[in-house]
Amino acid sequence: MIGADAMVKCLEAEGVSTVFGYPGVAICPFYNSILDSDIRTILIRTEQNAAHAASGVARITGKPGVCAVTSGPGATNVITGIATAFADSIPLICITGQVNSELLGSDVFQEADITGAVESFVKYSYLIKDANEIPRIFKEAFHIANTGRKGPVLIDVPIDVQNASVSRFKYPEEVSLRTYKPTVKGHAVQIKKVIRELEKAKRPLICAGGGVLLSEAENKLRHFAETHRIPVVSTMMGIGVMPTKHPQYYGMVGNNGKAYANRAMSEADLLIMVGARVADRAVNQPDLITKDKVLVHIDVDPAEIGKNAGPTIPLVGDAGHIFEDFEKEEFSCHCEEWIETLEGYRETMEKKRNPNPAYVDPAAFITRLSEKMEEDAVYVADVGQNQIWSCGYVKVREGKFLTSGGMGTMGYSIPAAMGAKIAAPGRQVVAVCGDGSFQMSMMELATMCQHKIPVKIIVMKNNYLGMVRQYQHFTYKDNYSVVDLSGSPDLEKLSAAFGIPFLRLTTMERCDETIDAFLREDTSMLLECVIDPMDLV
Repeated sequence: MIGADAMVKCLEAEGVSTVFGYPGVAICPFYNSILDSDIRTILIRTEQNAAHAASGVARITGKPGVCAVTSGPGATNVITGIATAFADSIPLICITGQVNSELLGSDVFQEADITGAVESFVKYSYLIKDANEIPRIFKEAFHIANTGRKGPVLIDVPIDVQNASVSRFKYPEEVSLRTYKPTVKGHAVQIKKVIRELEKAKRPLICAGGGVLLSEAENKLRHFAETHRIPVVSTMMGIGVMPTKHPQYYGMVGNNGKAYANRAMSEADLLIMVGARVADRAVNQPDLITKDKVLVHIDVDPAEIGKNAGPTIPLVGDAGHIFEDFEKEEFSCHCEEWIETLEGYRETMEKKRNPNPAYVDPAAFITRLSEKMEEDAVYVADVGQNQIWSCGYVKVREGKFLTSGGMGTMGYSIPAAMGAKIAAPGRQVVAVCGDGSFQMSMMELATMCQHKIPVKIIVMKNNYLGMVRQYQHFTYKDNYSVVDLSGSPDLEKLSAAFGIPFLRLTTMERCDETIDAFLREDTSMLLECVIDPMDLV
């Protein structure tokens, strides 16, 4: 057995079924060894998307997704995908090939210090120098990626290490890292403090972040909120914690959130932030969530608690464990008047749109699309105006809503949707992007065709980088700079080139029948929706 064989054996031991990547000489031993495995390999068309596709797998399965690329530009290209996963706490194992060990530091062909380059975007990174260390390092990497606050781990493997003999292969059964002991159980005293405050509160509110979904605690949070009649809002990454139409769910908070959700945050006398960083996109004024209220901040990462807003009661632990402990406590909440107030806000503060009838109304279209999608469907939003429309108008029931929240990476939706579809082939998967973000990953149509991945794609076409154009509209009084997408491809011809069926919707007149045709069969399809270039989120 050589090092490359050992790497594959490690992936098999972890139950990995798919590896996304792009080979080069420095990673060829690994890709040669994987031919003898049942692990499926997917040739992605650019390395960044290998990490995005692996992210899609991770967010559906709850297990680390895996990508493997070559050294030098292969490794540097994957950095954006790694940073995207890190910002949203998505567990990934990113394997990079590297030049021969004795040549490290010599600036030889396709050498890059990738462990140094990704230092601020990974939970941990390894440069393997001894092939016999491969089993231990892989076991640790998977453990680190998927425990505590989840995230990407990079493993850099020189080609000579991949080709070196392994004297004895034994995959460890457990991991013991002296300096890495994440807290998952909440402190009993702090839990009782939260319960006492809940008993006193007249206007309690739970704000759920992506950490709730990562810990697979959405059902526990939902049951707790329903049992005690506590209203819930979410951050962008927390969309899906509650069904969108749940009577106790009041929408997404933040700059582009629901006005009544933000008002609920402001007026609550007890705010429980769970699995959320309290970052600027969700809470651009930290005083809003600390003034005249009790702030409880629950997070598995102690570094996040108090970083942006000082909590009254900090509570470190995994959301699933903590809500289990909450359920063991007997108490009662009395907030029916508060819920009535929020219902009034919902009715009177819903944003009124005045769409141009000559185009597709993206808000109405997304609502109808998501209502017609299957109950457990996966909706993947890209970044830009399409993302904000999606967050505001998508109807999530028992499915998943995926997007790039922390990094805001354009081009995320198509590769992430491919990963999601591979992880859950029986579920409907739809990627929604703008014409700008589509062109950042349209090369993956080839991947979809080659590997027969039936992802459905919607392109909101307005011939602009819409979100930047909107910013320039307000900030620079319509003095537009580098946002015109003239020269974009004819999507009907592009679809035909890949053998993908194509639909176009220009107004809302044929909306329902077009969506029905788009969703009817589990095959790849591209739908172009023509949007008013001047429409605003």
